[in-house]
Amino acid sequence: MDQPCITLSAFADEAANSKTAVEQLSVLAALGLSYYSPRFVDVVGSGQVKHVTELDANELARLKSLHANYGMQVASIGSRLGKVKLLDVDDGSHNKYIPDLRYHETDVAATIRVANALDARLIRGFSFYHPKGEDPAAYVQRAADRLGPIVDLCARAGLVFGLEVEANLVGQNGRMLAALATAVGRSNLVCIFDGGNISSQNLSPLECLAEYRAMRDHLGWIHIKDYRVDPNLKWTGVVDEERLKNFVPCDIGDSGHELILRDLREHLPRIDERMKKIGAPGVFLELEPHLKGGGQFGGFSGPDGMGVAVRSLCRMLDYLRIGYHLRGFEDIRSARGF
Repeated sequence: MDQPCITLSAFADEAANSKTAVEQLSVLAALGLSYYSPRFVDVVGSGQVKHVTELDANELARLKSLHANYGMQVASIGSRLGKVKLLDVDDGSHNKYIPDLRYHETDVAATIRVANALDARLIRGFSFYHPKGEDPAAYVQRAADRLGPIVDLCARAGLVFGLEVEANLVGQNGRMLAALATAVGRSNLVCIFDGGNISSQNLSPLECLAEYRAMRDHLGWIHIKDYRVDPNLKWTGVVDEERLKNFVPCDIGDSGHELILRDLREHLPRIDERMKKIGAPGVFLELEPHLKGGGQFGGFSGPDGMGVAVRSLCRMLDYLRIGYHLRGFEDIRSARGF
């Protein structure tokens, strides 16, 4: 059987100390990557860091020109869509609520605009914060009702919406994410697995594998993040994202990446074909390692940390016989017209 292949990508802002576009793209290019997802970026080196959805037309044009210079393409837009309250209720959290129409006209429209400007086909998003302390299962249909119009707006622009599994949201595990995908029922909605977002809920590798399998039929791509569970941490049912300190490379954590990627290997051709049918480049493994810290809206690994994360992932893929591509000498020659 031919060796299945997958495409590597990374959140570039994790790799740069200064968050400048030049540093972000330089690090990833030097590591051999050809795809990335933009999130927080200082396009012109002015010291002003913006979320990619806040960039104006000139900044987007400048960023796109840098893609050509560094041989990079955008995998997905690292949006914050869905990281707001599902309902307008006071639950003691600091999360904000935005009514649907205003949300569509502002945040959603801005994300679609940026995706089109940067030639992205994928948008990463989330599943809304249900009222704190309540059972997320009771809010699946309400979350699906809010997600559906967003996914439709993406479809009209030729975009795929990826729904990421994350603690504290309605879609906080694989079972809940699968239920949401089924309830939304749109072909351009897929799910994003993230092992670190599962294991940080004090789950074991086998439990993480079970959550991955629960959402596998809806899988679009995978974020590579891992976490080492603190046995002394008392689980309260809620993750304090600003206090998470135990992120580690994917080959030494508790997310079960070897088990998950071994399973993925068998299903990769089918998932890859489905993603290409809906306009995506294929299936991505996207590094978001948080090796020097993470929080609610992003994380940081530094140039050295991203290097550690890429090498750890490649070692595991080599071991599991899953193919991938890093730039080599022939790629450099081709880019220079030799």
